[in-house]
Parts: sequence; C-alpha cells; structure tokens
Amino acid sequence: MRSFAAMSGYRAREVARMLGLSLGQVRAYVRAGFLEPARGPRGELRFSFQDLVLLRTAQGLVSARIPPRRVRSALRRLKEQLPEGRPLRAVHIRAEGDRIIVGDGEARWSPESGQVLFDFEARELARKVAPLQLRSAFEGDASDWYERGCDLEETAPDEAAEAYRRALELDPDHADSHVNLGRLLHEAGDARAGAEHYRNAIELSPGHGTALFDLGVALEDLRMPAEAILAYRLAAEAGCADAHYNLAHLYEARGEPAAALRHLRTYRKLVQ
Repeated sequence: MRSFAAMSGYRAREVARMLGLSLGQVRAYVRAGFLEPARGPRGELRFSFQDLVLLRTAQGLVSARIPPRRVRSALRRLKEQLPEGRPLRAVHIRAEGDRIIVGDGEARWSPESGQVLFDFEARELARKVAPLQLRSAFEGDASDWYERGCDLEETAPDEAAEAYRRALELDPDHADSHVNLGRLLHEAGDARAGAEHYRNAIELSPGHGTALFDLGVALEDLRMPAEAILAYRLAAEAGCADAHYNLAHLYEARGEPAAALRHLRTYRKLVQ
C-alpha cells in the first residue's frame, strides 16, 4: 500500500516551514528546473522526499554564501552527472571557500566544471610519511594511536585504520577508535564489519550519538530498516539532529507520513 506522502507529496507551504525557506525561494528552485515536483488535483505543487533533500542541500550552500544562481546551476548539473538511480543523498555536498565540492568516498569533483579534484603531491607525500608516522608513534598509548589515526584519515585511510587497530590492542575499551575504524571499514564497502565496531562502541558508551547514528546508516546499507530506525531513535535521544532527518526518510518509505513530518520538523528546530 502506498503512503499518503508517496501519492500526494508535501505541500509547498509545509516544505517551506520545515526547511525554513520562503514560498518564493521554494518556487524559485522549481522554476530553475532542477526540482520536478508533482501536481496535485488542483494543480498545486507536491514535493517528494527527494525534493526535500535537494532543497536542504541548496539551503546549506546558500548559507555558506554561495550565490543562489550558482547553487541552482550546480545542483542541476550534479543530477545529470550522477548515475541513474543514485540519489543526491548518497553523496556529500559542501562549500569549500567559494567552491561547491561533491564527494562520494572515492572521488571529489566540482559539479560546476565536472573536474575531478586531486592533490597528487599531498597524497604521495602522505603515503611516504605514513609508515614513519606509525613507527614514531609505536611507544605511544591508545590515545596517541587514536590521534595518529585521525591525522591520517584524509590522506592515508589504510594507515589510519591500522592506527585505530593499534589503539584497540592497547585499550580494547577505546570507544572512539571503534567508531572511527568502523566508519573506515564501512566507507570501504564492509558495512557489516563497520556495524560490529559501532556496536562495540555503543556497548562501551551507550549514549554515544555518533556510534548510534553510524550504526543506523550501516543497518540501512544492510537493508535492515527496522533496526536502523531503532538506532536512529537512540541517536536522536542522544542529541543527534541528523538522526531525525534519516528517520523522516525511513518513515516516509514505510508509509508513515505523519511520523516523517514530525521528525523533519524536529530536525529543522535543532539545526536552526
């Protein structure tokens, strides 16, 4: 059975209120062409959950002082660049200075130019330095290894994972090392291994909002939506605003529009 939201969508006024936009801003994005909302029985605009994701992203970029015209153009181009069936919520979109940058865990690119962004010198240097960094930290304690892992994540994720494993060898109860190692494994495609580390962190620190949220994401990837909802609810209780946003998506997919709207409104209040 299809949900009310799937059949009818969200009204423009509801969308504007949930995301803190004016009706004029919502309609401007529609006119720009990268939103394609359905029409209700009287011709009124009806927005899907994917439309809300687009608008949320646009709002964040505009808040980072990217001109609205560029935001609309970049998101329209990004929709064309992503493989068919891949939603915008599957990538990370952010502003770096005056640039709009997209990342998917494997590559970073500019949706405006389509250019893939590399930093060959920095990455090559990191590969050379990482083993030295690991050896120099050999005498450190678990916290030292954890900090080393944090330093290596961006440019040498394999070495970062090894640093987190060393931290856990020295202190199996180091919850943050479990979280970060789990995330690296998860991003490398092993959601099950990631989930195991997230659970270890939660057992050690039951109110660990990041571990709970990341567990929810892993459970979604493992096609376990009921379990993901439970993890997100606990993350939301721990103060994680993004957990409300993901709960809204899961409840909308389950055909529970009232619950989806409730969590979207809560998310909006928390991020204002």
